[in-house]
Amino acid sequence: MVRAGTGEDALVLASARRPDLVILDLGLPRMDGFDVARRLRGDASVPIIMLTARVDESDRMLGFGIGADDYVTKPFSPRELVARVQAVLRRAAPRHDSQKLRIADLALDVPRMTASRDGRTLDLTATEFQLLATLARHPGRIFTRSQLLDAVRGAEGEAFDRAIDAHVKNIRRKIEPDPHKPRYLLTVYGVGYKCSES
Repeated sequence: MVRAGTGEDALVLASARRPDLVILDLGLPRMDGFDVARRLRGDASVPIIMLTARVDESDRMLGFGIGADDYVTKPFSPRELVARVQAVLRRAAPRHDSQKLRIADLALDVPRMTASRDGRTLDLTATEFQLLATLARHPGRIFTRSQLLDAVRGAEGEAFDRAIDAHVKNIRRKIEPDPHKPRYLLTVYGVGYKCSES
C-alpha cells in the first residue's frame, strides 16, 4: 500500500505503480479528488473508491458519473471500508468461467473482462463491465435497478439506485454508436434496464 498527500502525488504514484485499486479522498489539497478521478479515468480503468464527507446526492452522482466504482461517506468504520475494497476487487478480478457473450456486434469476454465492438476494444471499468455482462447474460430480461445493484455490488453496497443510472450513462457513452439512441442497453421506463436481444 502506498499513500499520497496531494492529488498531483497520487497521479504520479498511480502512473508509476499501476495500483490494483485507488481509495481517493475528495478533500485533497490543490487538486480535489474529482479532478484526480477524471485524470485516472483518462489513463486507466483502475477501480476507484471515493471517500468523502459530502453526502449530497449530486456529489455522489458526479462521483459515479466520473467512473467511481464505489462512494463511501464519512464517518465509516474500517471494517466497512475493507468490505467495500474486497467487493470492488472481487468484481475487478478476472473470472475463469470461459464465458463469451455477444449482442449484435458487441462482444464480451468474461474471463478477460474485455468488451469490444467491431473489433475495437472498449474501455470499461470493472463495475461497468459487470453491469453490462449481467444484462448480456439474459438478453431481453428486464432488471430493476435494485437487482442490478445486487448483481454488481453484492450485499456490502449501500442501496443507491441512481448509481445504476450513472453507470448506464457511462456504459452507453462507451459502447453505443449513438448514446442518445441506444441499440444495446435499453431503458424500460418505470422499471429498469435490459439488453437488446439482437
